[in-house]
Amino acid sequence: MIDEDGNESSVPLPEDEFYLSVAPYVNQTHECFFHSLTTCVGEMRDEELEVTVIEEATGEVLVDKTVQTHDNGFFGLWLPRDIDAELSIEHDGLTSTAPISTGEGDPTCLTSSQLA
Repeated sequence: MIDEDGNESSVPLPEDEFYLSVAPYVNQTHECFFHSLTTCVGEMRDEELEVTVIEEATGEVLVDKTVQTHDNGFFGLWLPRDIDAELSIEHDGLTSTAPISTGEGDPTCLTSSQLA
């Protein structure tokens, strides 16, 4: 993160976990790869969503819960590092399913999940 004076700061992340920021959308989105807390804004602010994450290799359900998007339209997930999985989102009868990966160099921001 960079403050208004141009000073950059970072927060160390656990070695075995991966944080993914997700902003599902219906009508409009923006491209993003590494999430920025100060500039990324999603369409669905303060919305309740049903979220499921299933690990591809094992079929294990890693996440199955209701989440609330923040004022910026994003919600966040802590996931195991180095997995491939499927993320499903449901809201008001609309759904989205997207492949996700949590390896070194994978995106920390997902803005391409369109609910339809």
